[in-house]
Amino acid sequence: MNDVAVSGTQGYAEEADNLVIQYESISFEDVHGGSLQCFPSPPANLLDIGAGTGRDAAGFAALGYRVTAVEPTAELRNHAMKLHPSSDIEWIDDGLPDLEHISQRNERYHVVMLTAVWMHLDEGQRRRAMPRVCALIHPGGSMMLSLRHGPVPVGRRMFEVTAEETISLASESGMVCVQRLEGDNALLGRPGVTWDHLTFRKEQPSG
Repeated sequence: MNDVAVSGTQGYAEEADNLVIQYESISFEDVHGGSLQCFPSPPANLLDIGAGTGRDAAGFAALGYRVTAVEPTAELRNHAMKLHPSSDIEWIDDGLPDLEHISQRNERYHVVMLTAVWMHLDEGQRRRAMPRVCALIHPGGSMMLSLRHGPVPVGRRMFEVTAEETISLASESGMVCVQRLEGDNALLGRPGVTWDHLTFRKEQPSG
C-alpha cells in the first residue's frame, strides 16, 4: 500500500489502545439506528471501510449481514479481531483512496459503510476514491457516509468536507442521496464536534 493511501491513518496506531475504549463506549445502535431502515435487509453482503475496532462490523454481523471489514491500521485491526470474533466477519488490510485489494476481488456489496472515514481524505483523494467505492456497490444497493465537523485532534490528518460536495461527487458515480441527518453529536461526544450522516442508493440501470 502506498503512503498516500494510508496517510489518513496518521496517529491511530499510536493511540489504538485508547481508541478502543472510546469507540467501544458508543453503541452500534446509537450511531446507526437512524439509517438502518434505508439499507437492504439481511442477509446481504456489507463492506465496512475503515472498520476500526470492529464495533459496527460486529453489529451488522449480529443482524445477519455477511461483513467484509477493511482496516489499514494493524493495531486497530488486531484489537477488533480479538474483541469481535465472528465467522461472519472477514478482515482485510486495505485502505482508501485506492482500495487496491478489495477492488481486485471483483466482488459487489449490497451495503457499503464509510463511518468517520471520509474526512481523512483530501480533495484529490476524495475524487479518486468515490468512483472506486461506488463501483463496489450492487445496483439498488446503499452507501452510508458520515462527515465530521469541528476541531481536529492534535496529530491527526482531517479535512472539512461538506455534505453538498459529497452528494455532488456521489451523484457523478450514479448514487442518489436518500437520507441526510445533520448535526449529530453522538459519535464520541467531543465538544464542538458534530456529524452529518448521508445515505445513498445506487441507481438501477434503465431498460
